[in-house]
Amino acid sequence: MQKRFHIRYYRFVLATVFAIEEINQNPNILPNITLGFRIYDSCYSEVKALIGTLWLLTGKNKTAPNFRCDPAALPSAIIAELASKSSLPIARILALYRYPQISYGAVLPVLSDKVQFPSFLRTVPRDTFEILALAQLLAYFDWKWIGILASDNDLGRIGSQNLKAEIEKSVGCIAFLEIISMHDREERLSHIIQMIKKSSANVVVVHATSESLVPFMETASLHNLSGKVWIGTTSWSVSSDFSQKEILEMLNGMLGFAHERGEIPGLKEFLYSVHPSGFADDIFVNTFWENAFNCKWQMFGNLSMAVVERAAKEVSHCTGEENLMDVDISKYDVHNFRFTYSTYNSIYAAAYGLHDMLSFKPAGAFLNASCTKGTRCHPWQLHHFIKTVHFVNSAGAEVYFDENGDPPAVYDLLNWNLLEDGNGSSVKVGSFVSSRSQGQELRINDSAILWNKGKQKIPHSVCSEKCPFGYWKATKPGQPLCCFDCVPCNEGEITNSTDVSDCQKCPEDQWPNIHLNNCIPKVTQFLSYDDPLGATLSASSGSFSLITTIILFIFIKYRDTPIVKANNLELSYILLGALTLCFLSSVIFIGHPNSASCLLRQVVFGIVFSICVSTVLAKTAVVIVAFRATKPGSKLKKWLGPQLPFSIIFCCSFLQLSICTAWLITAPPFPELNIELESGKILILCNEASMTAFWCMLGYLGFLASVSFLVAFFARNLPDTFNEAKYITFSMLIFVTVWLSFIPAYLSARGTYMVAVEIFAILSSSAGMLVCIFSPKCYIIVLRPERISRVKILHKQHNDRAHRGQPALIHV
Repeated sequence: MQKRFHIRYYRFVLATVFAIEEINQNPNILPNITLGFRIYDSCYSEVKALIGTLWLLTGKNKTAPNFRCDPAALPSAIIAELASKSSLPIARILALYRYPQISYGAVLPVLSDKVQFPSFLRTVPRDTFEILALAQLLAYFDWKWIGILASDNDLGRIGSQNLKAEIEKSVGCIAFLEIISMHDREERLSHIIQMIKKSSANVVVVHATSESLVPFMETASLHNLSGKVWIGTTSWSVSSDFSQKEILEMLNGMLGFAHERGEIPGLKEFLYSVHPSGFADDIFVNTFWENAFNCKWQMFGNLSMAVVERAAKEVSHCTGEENLMDVDISKYDVHNFRFTYSTYNSIYAAAYGLHDMLSFKPAGAFLNASCTKGTRCHPWQLHHFIKTVHFVNSAGAEVYFDENGDPPAVYDLLNWNLLEDGNGSSVKVGSFVSSRSQGQELRINDSAILWNKGKQKIPHSVCSEKCPFGYWKATKPGQPLCCFDCVPCNEGEITNSTDVSDCQKCPEDQWPNIHLNNCIPKVTQFLSYDDPLGATLSASSGSFSLITTIILFIFIKYRDTPIVKANNLELSYILLGALTLCFLSSVIFIGHPNSASCLLRQVVFGIVFSICVSTVLAKTAVVIVAFRATKPGSKLKKWLGPQLPFSIIFCCSFLQLSICTAWLITAPPFPELNIELESGKILILCNEASMTAFWCMLGYLGFLASVSFLVAFFARNLPDTFNEAKYITFSMLIFVTVWLSFIPAYLSARGTYMVAVEIFAILSSSAGMLVCIFSPKCYIIVLRPERISRVKILHKQHNDRAHRGQPALIHV
């Protein structure tokens, strides 16, 4: 496998050297004591990390457990390691000796277990807080449909499962969770990439270490995955391994958490002062120089001149005159100290612990006299002082450990963007601080974020769009909870928020508003005078009543004319008065129903109409009796006079009055609020209480009308008479037709239309009687007055013939 030199990791070495030199020059820390160090490169390998640990504990090249073969003193503490996978086996070995270990990059949560790892400490927060920060970030932008990539190690596998549980706890869903490894074949990587492209999840959280992620990112950058939002973790979001332009284009707009950035006064100048000539003991400085300036030091040795000349053509020679100020910031970043900062704090924590131990008095049983002089100290004794250190570093920040050996969690939220020159740039757009109040740990500056292609609009990532008001979400069988169908609520139900699992039914007197998100009082409805239909019917009622009254006045004015006197003047007056009341009775049906109107309207209508129809029947009976009584020997002469018609009117009306009285006594009508008849409305109606009584009242009117129709029909052709039988026949025909049509119309109507249908039947049947019976006479009186003279002559002939005992009713 090709070895790579990471300038970033070399910077950690330089920070260690800088911190130790700074401590040695500080008279307030470990006075009269000079710190030294040994550095081993684990090469990101657990095996090499273990070998290096045993070298430190037993002596170089003599790794005999529990034996110290090197006469040199043991190191006071071990600063190890950056990677969690390497820190874990080291911590298990050092736990046997309670040897203090301080990691500057391991975030695996299990390392906080003091039973397994009693001597482990770290200057970076454990991954548990980052999982919480990631979940809050996803919830902040309302991303519900998430893809996860995890590295094939403990950090990736355990972290991804914890992240999945945290996302699902906040009502999110996982579209996919894939494990990637630095050893994945091309086919495996292509399969994962195609799955990401086809997935509707637009947000991908990459919880992986950098070495596992490099081959994936290099392959993915060739497959146009720029439409996704990538979320990075502290293990790789600030890594310089992803500085290629193609990868930066794919990750453009990415958000990633990084460990807190810290200022280290003087370190930048120290890093710029690094030069091969001044660091003769540094075995890495020449390699660093070659990687920084892409050059090669001249090394002739046994190489032939041809090989040297060929190498010189391919790569330029290092001269030592190169300036570190010219190095690309992505290679040698001396401005953003994150893991470098935690490395610096680790060195100081060990130094302060050692200082506190040597300053501790009285020694007693805990520390012997030789230990206070810096020799023969047990590892667990130093560990006790290191874990309790609490100091302020040169940047002015507090450094301390909690009971688990962890520092407080502080993360910076970075936004990656591709600059016009092809380089990448990360800008701090938020922070996560665990010490803040619950729910307020994460703070984000939305306006500072630039998403993919420089857009400022927050990307969208859901499996199913939120259900609007008036809909509830029904989970699709076999799909995650975030994938659902939006189903409309039933009538009378609302949803007071979007994306809910059930609808709420409104109270009986309320109804959903237009947006279906709130219940409002139902509209009370009745046939009012303000309603166009109610206004039209009331106007028609008033107009017909006025016309009837005018006709009555005409009849009174021309009461001495034969045309008015014919067929009983008093009956005409009664009929006109009853018709006026019929028209006016419809007004009782209009307006807000109350107890009085509900009691009166059907009763008044039934009684008044029975008077009308019985009067018409009486007029027809008078015509027949008058004709039959004039015949010689007729026994009907005794019925001539006013007693017959008034008896008919009284008897017929009395029967209707009896029906209505029985109705009011047994089951009186009452006002009722109907909330079910029409959606969204409360109908104020009159409940007739007994529909049997109602139909009996109408049936009796129909019976009277039918009798009147039959009597008039048989009397329509009486010879040489002025009789109204023909007109009465037509009026009763209209009456019966209207009320027969009323029955199906009334039964099919709902609400106010039931009332309107009945009013229309009252007005139309009353108008039919008025027009058919009285319009011919009014026509002669008003428009043909000359015909009245002819009537007078005929009236004289009528009297003469009457004296001779011949039937001679006037005919016009």
